[in-house]
Amino acid sequence: MIYKQVSSIKEPISAIGIGCWNFGGGWDSSCEKNSVSMVHAALDAGINLFDVAPVYGYGVSETILGKALQGRRDKAIIATKAGIKWDDSKNTRFDLSKDSILSEIEDTLTRLGTDYVDIYQMHWPDPSTPLSETAEALSQLRKSGKIRYVGLSNFSQADVEALMGMVGVECQQSLYNMLERNPTSYHEIPLVYRTEDEVLPNAEKWGQAFLPYSPLFQGLLAGKFTDGIDFSRKDVRSSNPKLVGPEFRRYLAAANEIHKIANELGRPMEQLALNWLRQKSGVTSIISGASSPAQVGTNAGSCEWDISEADMARLDAIVEPFKYA
Repeated sequence: MIYKQVSSIKEPISAIGIGCWNFGGGWDSSCEKNSVSMVHAALDAGINLFDVAPVYGYGVSETILGKALQGRRDKAIIATKAGIKWDDSKNTRFDLSKDSILSEIEDTLTRLGTDYVDIYQMHWPDPSTPLSETAEALSQLRKSGKIRYVGLSNFSQADVEALMGMVGVECQQSLYNMLERNPTSYHEIPLVYRTEDEVLPNAEKWGQAFLPYSPLFQGLLAGKFTDGIDFSRKDVRSSNPKLVGPEFRRYLAAANEIHKIANELGRPMEQLALNWLRQKSGVTSIISGASSPAQVGTNAGSCEWDISEADMARLDAIVEPFKYA
């Protein structure tokens, strides 16, 4: 495993992380036993970054991760989140108020079976709550030892810089992959940042960890879809217009070209896509998803080889039209 170090976080972080979103059944293909096995496979491979959130499976993902880390908590950097609440009907809303954050952390710690979170990320901006109020809650949690580092996910760089002056920010997370380099939306949710142009250089300048999410474009960059896609209604990808809308053919054509290069190199396509990210300056740990321990091993294997300059140039030529897609 390759580890990366940033100035704002004491511990080296594995270049490949594990996204625990699927533990809650997001792909409509998860079970607890399999998810626990994936966590153990990740730890055995030297992966130490686990990204999760309360809303993933409405508490289920955090609970499973906590069970999987029993006896091995000291080997993991847990990056969970706050700011999305849900009701009995699973309707969600953004809430970064002080009272909500202080309540959420207690539920999170209980589900994870731990007394601290390593990186506590604000999941999405909450326009109805002043940044100063959110910062006050995070400062209180940091002083209490319940969180160690503060992270922001999907925030504008102006808000990141403002919060840096109030509470300190050690980590950023945003959407980033070969075909979504400066995306303007995620599942039709507008994004108020540009990853490659803004977040990457700023995170590097400020000494923050940067965690790209959806590095495999929800399976497209893993070669999972060769023609059409037929998702179940329970699969959240069925609501991604880039995968089921009129633009899908354009993304698929580019993915097929990337797949050809992977085949020429004799490497799994997902390793090629992960290495393209890993070799980018400023990328710290890639939040890679998996559906089996074997896939965890494949993802970790991306650290065993590098993309050559010549092949990187070929890949960049394919993805250049998607710089602002």
